[in-house]
Amino acid sequence: MSANSNNQNTSVGAPGAILSEPQWNAITQSISGLSAQQLTWVSGYLAGLAASGQALPQSQAAAVPSAAGEAPVLTILFGSQTGNAKGIAQSLQAKVEAAGYSSKLVSMADYKPRQIKNETHLAIVASTHGEGEPPDDAIELHEFLGTKKAPKVDKLKYAVLSLGDSSYEFFCQTGKDFDERLAKLGGKLVVPRVDCDVDYEAEAEAWVAKLIETLKDDFTSAGAAAVAMQTGSAVAAGTAAQVYTKKAPYQATLLTSQKITGRDSVKDIRHIEISLEDSGITYQAGDALGVWFKNDAALADEIITLIQASADQEVTVAEHTLSFKEALINKLELTLSYPGFVKAYQEASGCEALAKLLEDKAALRDYLADRQIVDIVRDHPHPVTAAQFVAACRPLTPRLYSIASSQSEVEDEVHLTIAHVDYDAFGNRHQGGASGFLCDRLEEGGEVDVFVEPNDNFRLPENPDTPVIMIGPGTGIAPFRSFMQERDAQGAEGKNWLFFGNPHFTQDFLYQLEWQGYVKSGLLSKISLAFSRDQKDKIYVQHRLLEEGKDVYQWLEEGAHLYVCGDANQMAKDVESALLEIFRTHGGKSDEEAKAYLLSLRKAKRYQKDVY
Repeated sequence: MSANSNNQNTSVGAPGAILSEPQWNAITQSISGLSAQQLTWVSGYLAGLAASGQALPQSQAAAVPSAAGEAPVLTILFGSQTGNAKGIAQSLQAKVEAAGYSSKLVSMADYKPRQIKNETHLAIVASTHGEGEPPDDAIELHEFLGTKKAPKVDKLKYAVLSLGDSSYEFFCQTGKDFDERLAKLGGKLVVPRVDCDVDYEAEAEAWVAKLIETLKDDFTSAGAAAVAMQTGSAVAAGTAAQVYTKKAPYQATLLTSQKITGRDSVKDIRHIEISLEDSGITYQAGDALGVWFKNDAALADEIITLIQASADQEVTVAEHTLSFKEALINKLELTLSYPGFVKAYQEASGCEALAKLLEDKAALRDYLADRQIVDIVRDHPHPVTAAQFVAACRPLTPRLYSIASSQSEVEDEVHLTIAHVDYDAFGNRHQGGASGFLCDRLEEGGEVDVFVEPNDNFRLPENPDTPVIMIGPGTGIAPFRSFMQERDAQGAEGKNWLFFGNPHFTQDFLYQLEWQGYVKSGLLSKISLAFSRDQKDKIYVQHRLLEEGKDVYQWLEEGAHLYVCGDANQMAKDVESALLEIFRTHGGKSDEEAKAYLLSLRKAKRYQKDVY
């Protein structure tokens, strides 16, 4: 790029005739760490100033440091599977910079682990995945800090916020690991680590505020005005780009809820279509849709009767005052059970049987594995006040579903593929919270509150000619339907290979006609199917991977991107084991070399997972 107005060329990336070196240094420091969206906003802002003939006010320009390194920098690292940790990290950066501190925001996937020795101030926001495991983008850093290669960090001041779910045994384990490992390496924890449960917002905000206050003595206000301008631009850009959020969802309309498994299938899987008309909401292939749902009113009535409370009693949930029944339907988690509820309900009721159960953690987890909140109350009905029951419950949280459509094809709609959780247990019917709402209780034409949850860790290759391998059994097929719609709209030349599995071909081949159409048109180059119960020995997607190992490895050697979506606890682990075996068998690699090859794919964002 060149500037021709004065017949002089200036190189981008180094000061030229137009800018002095101090000016260039000031600019590069000011824009360091900005996202692509923020850079676009800033470029438009500066273009507007140039077009109007204005200069940046001297009071603001003077506040920009003349050279880098005049103030400490807070490095904010996030490890996020569903986007919650990333959202908190982004909020932290906005507030840190509004306070006048310099910062940089980095995904752990993009962070060089050895850089840790150069940090002076570090904030970690990390979720825990599966059975106490780090999310994909945190794996390399997490492992590195636990090895002998990890350097001493005696000058490091750090803080950790961990996200998790207390219904799992290894609650917030990833955050605990980061805290422990940094402390062993000599780092100093400047604010206590906070381990957040699923209702994390209030605790996260308090942690952010405490961290900013604690950093006050170490950080100067140099560059505060410039940083504030950047933060303002980021907020303005974010507001323009996404009006509807988790806290301010869009009231959408359910268009279709259609069962797409056969009459004799053991699964009830629905194709859901939701209208986003006039919302202005946009999404990308790979994103998720957050769904706020309502609990079954009959379930609320039963709980009210069991605890002998009043449906009309006023209660407060997260600063909202409403009747107890309304709170049970709209504000409280009634399907997912967890130890915290048992403890609080026992203390409120004085139930001796629950007190005894709480003494045995293993027995408690076994008991909760098959029960919803209402089952616990059914087993141990005791008089409890409405306020006590509310205090024992978690706030309702939205469910995230992988989007099964591309806007390039469906425009102002969004499609989902949902397994309706619906079963009998302990003499009663049970349904999933969100799946029961969308698949059973909400009629077509009814309203549902939704928002888009971006997933930058599950994206199609930028180059449409790049081959892709998609592994998605069951409802894990959802994002790959969106991938194919998007590739079709792009006119992508890259090869596409789908691995899909379910119990029976005749009952459970989800979107069968669509996949056959893609095969016929040539868009889907190859499809490998694993219907586990159509023969004596069960066959799953990992078995098909091993059978096709030579070609899978060849595709990867040709630059293919590989995606996995579905069950985290078993399927994803089995698929990863199969991949390592493929690298050993067809790549001639040792165990260590196979692991290194897989890590290289992950670091290059050629191995991405959307698992739950």
